[in-house]
Amino acid sequence: MRRLFPVILSILFCFGSVHLGVLQAAEKYPVKPIECIVGVEAGADGDVITRPVMQKVSQILGQPVMIVNKPGAGSSISYRELHKAKPDGYTIGWGSATIITNKLQGVSPIDYHDFTQLGTFATFFPIIVAATKTQRPFKTIQEAMSYAKQHPGELSMSVAGVGQSWWVAAMSFLKGTGLEINTIPQPGAGAMVVAQVAGGHTDLGVTALGAAKSMIEGGQVRFLATLGEQRAPAPFDQIPTVKELGYAVSWESTNFAMGPPKMPKDVVDILVKVIKEAVHDPDYIKFCTERNTRWGYIPPDKVVAEFDKRRVVVREIMAKAGILKESK
Repeated sequence: MRRLFPVILSILFCFGSVHLGVLQAAEKYPVKPIECIVGVEAGADGDVITRPVMQKVSQILGQPVMIVNKPGAGSSISYRELHKAKPDGYTIGWGSATIITNKLQGVSPIDYHDFTQLGTFATFFPIIVAATKTQRPFKTIQEAMSYAKQHPGELSMSVAGVGQSWWVAAMSFLKGTGLEINTIPQPGAGAMVVAQVAGGHTDLGVTALGAAKSMIEGGQVRFLATLGEQRAPAPFDQIPTVKELGYAVSWESTNFAMGPPKMPKDVVDILVKVIKEAVHDPDYIKFCTERNTRWGYIPPDKVVAEFDKRRVVVREIMAKAGILKESK
């Protein structure tokens, strides 16, 4: 028995050391670089708006946060990669409205419910622009809507490809207002839509402010209304939202941070805290305005409820368009 006693003590000591090491490792998070998977190409809006947030997160945590771009299939490739990542806090990622549309179109079996939410940081919103080179150079959204009501099916509207986020915005506008306007989907989104409107090929278009800004300032297209929840930042804050005109119409693409499912609470708490701090940095708020997007923070515990409301809108639109193929 006396011979066994030192052995038992040694085993207990080793077990205690290992246990203590695990606790210390958890307390020190992060102890190595973090990867942030972004499902669009470098230089795309979602990539550009994410990088300064992660740069600030890196400064606060004292560890590099490396952006890993994995575009393709409506960002579903990046979502799958993040979903299967080890939930240790060393792999996080970016998300947008595509996480809603992908599942409803049958592109992916997962959506925002299947991740650990870490908070939002910026929102891109669609706008309605009008051509200035047509026989109907509308000056206000009220003029365009009044004409469309009196002449059903006569006006044309350039929109993003079927199923894309800004296509959803255009369909939401038509559904909510009851207008009959011929929609002409483009192979791309913002730039293609603006080109069609600027060239006078369509009367109206739904695009992003960033994509249309130079054409608006140059007078090739006219900014009529915002389809987001709020007005655009100055100097475009005099342009109304469709919602404030009395129509239950709005659509936005919020950019947010998330992680794999089942992440440890202590790690999540750290990430949520630093991401919130990074998003509220005055330089980042200024950056968002300069990028023609709207700054806005939604805490993790409210993200799912907010996206659930948007999902209802998208599901109805896709069902009506015959493209609802929700993955199970």
